[in-house]
Amino acid sequence: MGDQQGVRVEVYGADVKCASCVNAPGSKETYEWLQAAIGRKYNDSTVTYSYYDIHEENQDGADPSIIQQLLDDELFYPLVLVENEIVGEGDPRLKRVYKALEKNGIHPKENS
Repeated sequence: MGDQQGVRVEVYGADVKCASCVNAPGSKETYEWLQAAIGRKYNDSTVTYSYYDIHEENQDGADPSIIQQLLDDELFYPLVLVENEIVGEGDPRLKRVYKALEKNGIHPKENS
């Protein structure tokens, strides 16, 4: 494995869909979809996934300033971060997520 360190993928969301996201998948669905998509394309053994509900208090690892921005409608959820960089909000695109993973040293599987 060498010195490859883990890459954090975080999703902030809520059970209730945001008003502008009525036809988009929910936050939990997006979180699960991202895990499956990343796992198909990459060896994701060094990727750690975290989901934070913006209406839940005292979640280990959650960034209170991001949660506040989401609650104030300054950002849209589901919000996807790779290593603290926002790579998608509202309806995240896999291409941006993949680009961020590769920038952080995650490589596609040989057969993808």
